[in-house]
Amino acid sequence: MDHTLDGSGLLRDLTEAHGPVGYEDAVRELAVAELDGSTDRVRTDAMGNVVGSIEGRSAPDFELLVAAHVDEVGFMISHVDDDGFLRLDALGGWNPEVLRAQRVRVHADGGADPVDGVLGAVPAHVRDDDEPLSVGELAVDVGLPAEAARDRVSVGDPVTLRAPTERLGRCIAGKALDDRAGVWTLLRAAERADPAVTVHFCATTQEEVGLRGARALGADLDPDLALAVDGTLERGVPGVDEADRVTELGAGVGVKRKDATVVPTPTVVEWLETLAADRDIPTQPEVASNIGTDTGALQTAAGATPVGALSVPVRYHHSPVETAHVRDLRATAELVTAGVDADPADLRGVVER
Repeated sequence: MDHTLDGSGLLRDLTEAHGPVGYEDAVRELAVAELDGSTDRVRTDAMGNVVGSIEGRSAPDFELLVAAHVDEVGFMISHVDDDGFLRLDALGGWNPEVLRAQRVRVHADGGADPVDGVLGAVPAHVRDDDEPLSVGELAVDVGLPAEAARDRVSVGDPVTLRAPTERLGRCIAGKALDDRAGVWTLLRAAERADPAVTVHFCATTQEEVGLRGARALGADLDPDLALAVDGTLERGVPGVDEADRVTELGAGVGVKRKDATVVPTPTVVEWLETLAADRDIPTQPEVASNIGTDTGALQTAAGATPVGALSVPVRYHHSPVETAHVRDLRATAELVTAGVDADPADLRGVVER
């Protein structure tokens, strides 16, 4: 497995793959291929979730679930107009202001070749600064007249952004680092792990529209302990007050205390922070009010389940230039691996306290 963090290798393949909500096939195939080489068995379910399981060496009856979601925010074609322009409905949450003048890809139904297009921009000469913008007002130009456009694409086809993954100084920038960064850390941990307990490495679907894949998965597996790895907000940019920045790029893996969907189990939070301190893994506390993660679904899907959440700080969330720091990526992968390889007695102590 190539874990190079220079804009090439597996992380690039994950981020540049197209996997909009509900249509995660390309990313799922990457996850299956990687997990097939590092776990005892791999399976998928009706939601498209991928589960790679390693049977525990000495305590296989204790089951740990580690999850990261493979879907990315995108769109679905809602109409092809008489001029050949495509109108859109959102798959996940967007700030429409970041979408002007972006390149997109339409994933045509039935395995047909994808169709590339652009989201148009309003020239400065005629722009109304007070004009509001919504996703419904955007139009994709595929450079074809209406009849030809309708031959190539259809209402209901999913659409994603097209963007390269590049090394920027000490960071990686590209689309879908939320949450392909988390998937990368999960796959790295699966390759390096030698767990005493049974571990399920899970690539989940449809997180961006209500944690749906994780909710189904948690009910099917019913683990003793669940951890989710996701991207979180990092807003250390000009014009944002320090109190509103949530996390800091380069300060380490975020250990979540709260978000809009979950308050992680305090004993699990304490265990993760102790584990990191013992191994000199940099961490930072995370409190977020306006994002959600799979952790919230996993906590209650099968009754009451102890949960924890680890976060990769991601700047410019839900945009074609999402940015993560190499130090944070490595720290997250190290802490996930440490958790997976933890002593069974420690794990039992965490969930039984």
